[in-house]
This record gives sequence, structure tokens and C-alpha cells, in this order.
Amino acid sequence: MDYNKIRKFCRVFRIILGIALIITGFITGIAWFYLGIIPLIVGLINFCPLCIISKKCDLPQNSESK
Repeated sequence: MDYNKIRKFCRVFRIILGIALIITGFITGIAWFYLGIIPLIVGLINFCPLCIISKKCDLPQNSESK
């Protein structure tokens, strides 16, 4: 499994989700949608809390010693 592809997809997905939630908040006037700033910031800084918790998005460690 290519973990780089997963991380790239997750990052783009979080950015799009954040923007969509913020726009929905502007349109509807419901303040709860402004929480979309969280996935937007997390996507922009390339930080995935779910990957840290699950440890499934980490790149495989190289067992070679130098």
C-alpha cells in the first residue's frame, strides 16, 4: 500500500472539506459551520491527527542500519 498517496488524498480532502464547511456557514448563517477552519488549517499544515492515532498512514520504516 502506498502511504504517500493516502496522505496526499487526505490532505486535499481536508482542505476541500474545510472550505466547503466555511462557505456553507457563510451561505446559511449557521455559526457551527465555521468549525470548518479546523480541517482547513490541519490540511494546510499537512497534519493528520487520525494518522497519528491509528499509525496506519506512517511511512514504513527502513530496517537498514548505516
